[in-house]
Amino acid sequence: MSNYTIQTIDLEKKFKSVSAVDNLNLAVPEGSIYGFLGPNGAGKTTTIRMILGLASPTRGKVNVFGKNVAKNRKEILKDIGALVENPSFYSNLTAEENLEVIGVVLGIKKERIREVLEIVGLERTKKKKVGKFSLGMKQRLALAFALLNNPKLLILDEPTNGLDPKGIIEMRNLIKSLPEKGVTVFLSSHMLSEVELIANHIGIINNGKLLFQGTLKELREKQEIDISLRVDDIAGAKKLLTKSGYKCEDDDGMISIKVENGEKGAEINSLLVSSGIKVFSLFPKVSNLEDIFVNLTNKK
Repeated sequence: MSNYTIQTIDLEKKFKSVSAVDNLNLAVPEGSIYGFLGPNGAGKTTTIRMILGLASPTRGKVNVFGKNVAKNRKEILKDIGALVENPSFYSNLTAEENLEVIGVVLGIKKERIREVLEIVGLERTKKKKVGKFSLGMKQRLALAFALLNNPKLLILDEPTNGLDPKGIIEMRNLIKSLPEKGVTVFLSSHMLSEVELIANHIGIINNGKLLFQGTLKELREKQEIDISLRVDDIAGAKKLLTKSGYKCEDDDGMISIKVENGEKGAEINSLLVSSGIKVFSLFPKVSNLEDIFVNLTNKK
């Protein structure tokens, strides 16, 4: 079994009679990029606060690095970097000078500061004051702050928020490189298309409940797929398919069928051809993460 960097066991957080987080069991594999998804008010921020020990669970517990956060918070936080809210910078100082200020507090050597600036691509800013940084550069500097203590776990909340397309691509590539450096990334975001390009594990939460957890491949395999057919005999094909248990719908001169997985397409094709119906085209509509997310959250 994989080692888990984060585990929550029957985690619950109530505010009066409302459960913001309800019986949540997260399992974040070590070395993964875990995309934590949910609509506004789903319980994402409350969960992150409990992982960081900033809020106490009503019930259940949080383990990070195999240790209980409630009992070992100080020790655990030494190995966590977090970018949850935009940190404040000294606008009249350079990137390096800003990091040196926090470095004094944390006892960070200058070599590590220069290393982190190189990781986030700010090593060439030299004497440029942070007040003249673009939003993308400030996001990079914020990430440098989170990486300064050489964390084993990095928690990011909307890291591409407000970035232009170039900045988003740069941040995406940077995040994807972190597991190679021994960092597990726990990423909360509303940008589902971005998470799809970055994450290798997904957790979807709604109304405080975990609707799905696993790899993106496993998520897609659990979803129904629309198969579109173009045949020479629509009426005959629909009659045959309906008799075989398939639910068919007209789709602008084609037949649309919902199936459990894409492998059913071969069965459908074989059934039609063996009955003398010519199949001109057969193709599945593969749902992206946004489609799947909407389907899951709308059901609950």
